[in-house]
Amino acid sequence: MAIKSVKYGLKSYNISYEFVNAKCEKSILFLHGWGANKQIMKKAFEKGFVGYKHIYVDMPGFGLSDIFTPLHTSDYAKIVKRFLKELGCEPEIIVGHSFGGKVATLIAPRNLVLLSSAGIVVKKSFIVRLKIFLFKILKFFGFGKFYRFFATKDVSGMSRTMYETLKNVVDEDFSSKFKSLKSKTMIFWGENDKATPLKSGEYMHSFISNSSFHPLAGDHFFFLLHSDFISKQVQKELEITTNLKQKQDICEGIESV
Repeated sequence: MAIKSVKYGLKSYNISYEFVNAKCEKSILFLHGWGANKQIMKKAFEKGFVGYKHIYVDMPGFGLSDIFTPLHTSDYAKIVKRFLKELGCEPEIIVGHSFGGKVATLIAPRNLVLLSSAGIVVKKSFIVRLKIFLFKILKFFGFGKFYRFFATKDVSGMSRTMYETLKNVVDEDFSSKFKSLKSKTMIFWGENDKATPLKSGEYMHSFISNSSFHPLAGDHFFFLLHSDFISKQVQKELEITTNLKQKQDICEGIESV
């Protein structure tokens, strides 16, 4: 485990990260979801993606990385980009789970892997909408300090800063961003995912022009069960793309003779 200091705004964020296969030339970055950290991604993928240097990172406010004020998804993307610049690294692939998928989408790498990514807004249940309504009333009358009684379990045990950050990022509609995305995108999804329903993945696939879609058995953390398949499938699709491009280049070369 290592720490890299990243300047953003008026603050210097200490970002915790870890390498696996550090001597490999090509690299792959893993971005965890909300409430998690780099360890869950390492647990899933450290034995996969052979031939790549793995970069596992704690995003600000998670694991051992700093957060000072509430952030937006765009802030996370900018901080991660600056982190990569400090490392002197441009990943061949970025893998993002849930919230990490939105951050990865904004970075727009050459090759993107989305695991049950957030970004498609799903209508909240009546109970959730009622809690939000009651909290707004309490906040209006100066009782905002009781936010913990209304906060989602995703911020259980977290600071007010992280709660405010969640409020900033939870209802972002990334539909237009997915539609304009140019990255080669491989989407994997848990068929029984309740946090980001399978329908969201289907929408995402229809929005992203250069994408493939792979529904797999499991819930929001399905990738823990299918990491080997995901690793092999991604490398297979990238190999096919590379071979097609090489054939195209050869054909174009012949035509120009």
